[in-house]
Amino acid sequence: MAVKDWINKRGFHIRGRFQKMMRCIWSGQQLRVDDTNASSESLATRDYSVSGYSSRAGEMVETKADSSNIEEAESSLRESGYLNYEEARALLGRLEYQKGNIEGALHVFEGIDVSAVTSKMKVSLSRRCEQNRRRSESEAAPAMSMHAISLLLEAIFLKAKSLQHLGRFGEAAQSCKIILETVESALPDGLPDNFSTDCKLQEILNKAVELLPELWKLAGDPQEAILSYRRALLYYWNLDTGTKAKLEKEFAVLLLYSGAEASPLTLRAQMEGSFVPRNNVEEAILLLLILLRKFILKRIGWDPSILDHLAFALSVSGELRALAHQVEELQPEIMERKEQYRTLALCYYGEGEEIIALNLLRNLLNSRDNLDCVLELLLASKICGENMIYIEEGTTWAREALVGLNGRCWQMVSKANCLLGVLLSAQSRMVSSDSQRNLQQSKTIEVLETAEKLMKESDPYILFHICLENAEQRKLDVALHYAKQLLKLEAGSNVKGYVLLARILSAQKRFDDAETVINAALNQTGKWDQGELLRTKAKLQIAQGQLKNAVETYTHLLAILQVQHKSTGNGKKLLKTKGKWDRGLEMETWHDLANVYISLSQWRDAEVCLSKSEAISPFSATRWYST
Repeated sequence: MAVKDWINKRGFHIRGRFQKMMRCIWSGQQLRVDDTNASSESLATRDYSVSGYSSRAGEMVETKADSSNIEEAESSLRESGYLNYEEARALLGRLEYQKGNIEGALHVFEGIDVSAVTSKMKVSLSRRCEQNRRRSESEAAPAMSMHAISLLLEAIFLKAKSLQHLGRFGEAAQSCKIILETVESALPDGLPDNFSTDCKLQEILNKAVELLPELWKLAGDPQEAILSYRRALLYYWNLDTGTKAKLEKEFAVLLLYSGAEASPLTLRAQMEGSFVPRNNVEEAILLLLILLRKFILKRIGWDPSILDHLAFALSVSGELRALAHQVEELQPEIMERKEQYRTLALCYYGEGEEIIALNLLRNLLNSRDNLDCVLELLLASKICGENMIYIEEGTTWAREALVGLNGRCWQMVSKANCLLGVLLSAQSRMVSSDSQRNLQQSKTIEVLETAEKLMKESDPYILFHICLENAEQRKLDVALHYAKQLLKLEAGSNVKGYVLLARILSAQKRFDDAETVINAALNQTGKWDQGELLRTKAKLQIAQGQLKNAVETYTHLLAILQVQHKSTGNGKKLLKTKGKWDRGLEMETWHDLANVYISLSQWRDAEVCLSKSEAISPFSATRWYST
């Protein structure tokens, strides 16, 4: 009679014998059902006493096995008639882990021969899945039952968790990786659809898939974490939608902020005709768009951080128009109207579409429903300050922002005063009367100085504009003081600070000092950012009568702009405002070079320069004047 039938027929008292079985598992032998005399002096006597247990005859185990462990033992005994060495250790290790004895559990788990059991599990999983596909009962039974596979995989998982608790993250990751490699090796095409019938095994796999990248992050290995996330998302693990969405979001965050450049996808993971990300940002954008699509299809709940990460990723890659499209497609209940309009205005402003951005803000600000719109008022006044047509409108909005703030946030009050000062400065240039202009300039300085006094910490934007206003009013000593402060505050990170300081020194006829400042800036600035510096250097050389040197400097500048223009398609996409500024700089450089050639009486060269300028923009007053 089979052992299983014998157990069922005789009503074998497994629960009463479970403790005796636990005393003997360390002997390394299989405990059969009909074994009645367990060795009182086994390996457990020498080894397991470390964990606070004793297996000597007559002694009782300190803590009773919980019902789940007893049920596991029952199930294994009913299926195969015995518990082998590894399965018994898996049960005992889980018992120790549940009691909170992490070191004791790890001590038990380390006694399992992982390489031996994984090879058996691979064969068993492969055979079982083939049987399911063929639906044949005549096939030979797998070497291990699904219950035994679940039990041993759980032991490996709990070993990883134990190592994690002890701070041994690298070892924990390696242990967790074994689980996934075992299943992938046995089932290279992914888990079958009916695999989830074994809920315990599916639960272990889900936990292992989630844990592995976290362990690699804790171990300080972002590359392995990236590979783990890709493994989790590309292999068919039968993950539920919520788990998969959680992994996709975590992976996108890692790609955006880890600072580690991800290795390219393997050819196996690339599908013909599909989009293949070229870098971290593109891969993160793809993941976040997938998450956004899942939300629109109501497969997952809304998570505001998805849009935050997507906004960051699209902004740094220069795809602000794409971000605007995503925001426009969102359902009304997801984002408030005020936030939506502000985000869209920022996107179009970044794309160089100032009028569209301004119209969006007008629609919002003219609505009576929106009372507290300080940020929107500040943005609108900033846009108006960059366009002479809307100076009056911008001034009104800047004053409204100051009224709305009412001293609530001194940093924002300071910024609002600065924007108002910029607008008043622009207004003073349009005044025809000298007395009115002087009055307007005095108001501008007063407002900008108020903005400076309200700063708790120095603000480069405010310092720049107060310095610029003093320089334009020919208060050169005051302007020089602020320019030095600005350069020190920014630590030379902004080209505008160097150019402003050089121009102030040039206004004081200190051309050598100004050129020294520009040369120092050129040594600390990348090639693509040297345009305005080189143009300023050429103007300084012209002021000193060094026309030949100025021609060489302009030629160098034009070469950089030409190379930059050709390479923008292959490299990182630039914002459209930056591209427009570069084309404007190129046109002005051709004008400057033409004027130098005119001074040198090189008429043919001057005509060539003007024709190059005409190709960029045929409607230029400066070019017509030079012609």
